[in-house]
Amino acid sequence: MDKLLKERRHRLNEFKDYLGKKPASKHVEIPDGIYTKCPQCEGLVLSSHIKENMYVCPKCGRHMYISGHERLEQLFDNGKYKEYWSSMKTNDPLDFPDYDLKLEKAKKRTGMNDGVIVASGRIGHIKTVVVVMDNHFMMASMGTVAGEKITRAIEYATRKKRPLIIFSSSGGARMQEGIFSLMQMGKTCAALKRHMNAGLLYISYLTHPTTGGVTASFALLGDINIAEPGALIGFAGPRVIESTLRQKLPEGFQRSEFLVEHGFVDLIVERNKSRETLITLLHLHS
Repeated sequence: MDKLLKERRHRLNEFKDYLGKKPASKHVEIPDGIYTKCPQCEGLVLSSHIKENMYVCPKCGRHMYISGHERLEQLFDNGKYKEYWSSMKTNDPLDFPDYDLKLEKAKKRTGMNDGVIVASGRIGHIKTVVVVMDNHFMMASMGTVAGEKITRAIEYATRKKRPLIIFSSSGGARMQEGIFSLMQMGKTCAALKRHMNAGLLYISYLTHPTTGGVTASFALLGDINIAEPGALIGFAGPRVIESTLRQKLPEGFQRSEFLVEHGFVDLIVERNKSRETLITLLHLHS
């Protein structure tokens, strides 16, 4: 028995010596998804903290991408709403190369049929129609289905005499659908004109990024235009404008703060204050 114990102690001491001589690893493997890296300050933040903070970096205030359904849950009373026309699917009207493959990939990744969500519910007890563009689906580029859903949402709000809120976030018109995509600009604007002629409220909420044909149509036509901090808002991107004009653009050009100073946007609202701000505006105009 003593001999067995001595042998075990000897092996244990050998193992301790081995651990003491083993060089420490320079890299620590962290499982995927635990931390999120901020694209602005490059700080690492616990993903759970980012989600609790509505996808706003607690270190620098950068407003990151948030899914459409998470935004709607945060906005509506008790997170309850009814979604419309979610089964509408995008076709390939021009038989554009590999477009069908890109659509299928986006559908599998997001569980959505397109980048626009239409919902109705109560915000501060006021029945409201809300459209959210979710840029997780092909940057929420505006094709025929996106334009049709937005138009239907506007017409539904007009028919029901309800205020309308559109959260824009898009790379612009969807090039794979060509002229059919561009037609949605006039289509949505015509529906908005009828909504406004009926004396009903339209609030446009601009988030990062809002560009191209979306900016050139319904995104900047609100009775009240609100923007999130640091959002890129414009028709062509800064690099395209600089290369065309061959001159350096002002600091912060096309960001929401720049647009407020030049009268294109009425106010900037941080994401955690969006619900209370919209409730105030809805009650003021009800």
